[in-house]
Amino acid sequence: MSNTHSKTLVVPSYRKISRIDRPTDVTIHVDFGDTIATVSKYIYGNNSNVYMSQMVNQPELIRYIKQLSPKVIRFPGGNLSNLYFWNAKPGEKPSDVPDTILYGDKRKIKKSRFWYGMNNNPHTMSVDHYYQMLKMTGSTGIICVNNGYARFGTGPHPVQTAAHLAAEWVRYDNGRTKFWEIGNEDYGPWEAGYVIDTTKNRDGQPRITNGALYGKHFKVFADSMRVAARQIGTTIKIGAVLEELPKKRPVMSDWNRKFFKTAGNEADFFIIHSYYTPYNQDSPPSIILNSAQKESTKMMNYMKKMSRNLGIQQKPVALTEWNIFATGSKQDCSYISGIHAALVLGSLIKNKYGLACRWDLANGYNHGNDMGMFNKGDEPGVPKWNPRPVYFYMYYFQKYFGDHMVRSAASDTNIVAYASRFHNGGTGMVIINKSPGSKGIRIKLNRENTGKRYYMYRLTGGKDNAPFSQKVFINGVAPDYATGGPIKEMKHIRALSSRINNGSIEIKSPGYSVEYVFCKR
Repeated sequence: MSNTHSKTLVVPSYRKISRIDRPTDVTIHVDFGDTIATVSKYIYGNNSNVYMSQMVNQPELIRYIKQLSPKVIRFPGGNLSNLYFWNAKPGEKPSDVPDTILYGDKRKIKKSRFWYGMNNNPHTMSVDHYYQMLKMTGSTGIICVNNGYARFGTGPHPVQTAAHLAAEWVRYDNGRTKFWEIGNEDYGPWEAGYVIDTTKNRDGQPRITNGALYGKHFKVFADSMRVAARQIGTTIKIGAVLEELPKKRPVMSDWNRKFFKTAGNEADFFIIHSYYTPYNQDSPPSIILNSAQKESTKMMNYMKKMSRNLGIQQKPVALTEWNIFATGSKQDCSYISGIHAALVLGSLIKNKYGLACRWDLANGYNHGNDMGMFNKGDEPGVPKWNPRPVYFYMYYFQKYFGDHMVRSAASDTNIVAYASRFHNGGTGMVIINKSPGSKGIRIKLNRENTGKRYYMYRLTGGKDNAPFSQKVFINGVAPDYATGGPIKEMKHIRALSSRINNGSIEIKSPGYSVEYVFCKR
């Protein structure tokens, strides 16, 4: 998973501010001589999906995504990947696909809805428009192929048929996409293919899937897709669906062990998902913000330990879905979710993840329990595609964090500091205050020629819907609407700037704030 890149820091226009008028109570030490990670250019990714519109005919949305510069955008789901037929027109599912798909959860059995890649209806997104959207936003793709079809297909050779469908997509793709996933969360009872009607299956598959079966199918898919890639003169990387942490639930508990028993080292990268906080709980800010570093580190440590214990080669880890499960107080749409995103990005870089895609670009408002980065058009009082607070936190992280992370440490556990250097000698830091109280912070730089001035963008929330404000202020500039941030003025907001004194920067960090601090020698 080649992810190296060089970033250049460009200093924006700024306005001068005075030194802070309070003593510092937190010290951050930054050691630019100690590089701890290369920053993957694929760490800032996001998820598109087949129910968020054709996208290419939404100029505001495209402009916002291009400005965000996520670098990689996943498609077509989510769970819908295992119900997606990329080369079919609406209603023209393959003849060996049953009308009703079974699931392992308690949902009502009913005729299933399938999704089609040759569909130009406005409510969905076609394959060709996905490719066009990538080009318009300067992004690369990661595609999740339909592995559920290998399970619920009723033909004589369902695995080979599904693998052939995936390989045909590789041929159609014609080298445009490097990263491919086989299935989505196939270990879960909520997925199409977890349970099948064995009376309709013709190759002796069990009713409930397992890791060993997925491993066998993975090898068939990977072989077919790699042959297709060679035929068109390109190389692709294929990822396998794994459990991110040990689980005690059926199928999940030994999914990884069984997968590697049959698939060995066939996967080019490991795919995991995490929604960080306890499922469907009304979590407070402390639970949300403390989950980011802890869970990111636990997952990577588990991937490494698992590889050692099973005697397999450690591969790059791709977190292709991440967000929070907190619900009930509009947590997803709040600036606290933005702070969480900044914490996640820094922790993913520190733990050397190869790729990450936040879930997702647009979803559904659901009274504020919406994981979407943009308003799909159902949020009251704001225009369609208005960015939620998380957009701004991820934008400034991407823009002002360099290509190499260096070691940093804060004297207060409520303050998290990530530091970096740029290819052209610039310095970028992200300072995160996880507490509700204000802090005076001194940043000590052990680097010569950091320049005479530092520059800063400070992101804070409002007083609405406390403690989960739906607003974000940038250097005090208010949002344009009742929710979100100052998107209209964003490019014109000047950085705050003051002098660097004896190798130190002193800032005031309000409660629940993120400061993006940078300087250039």
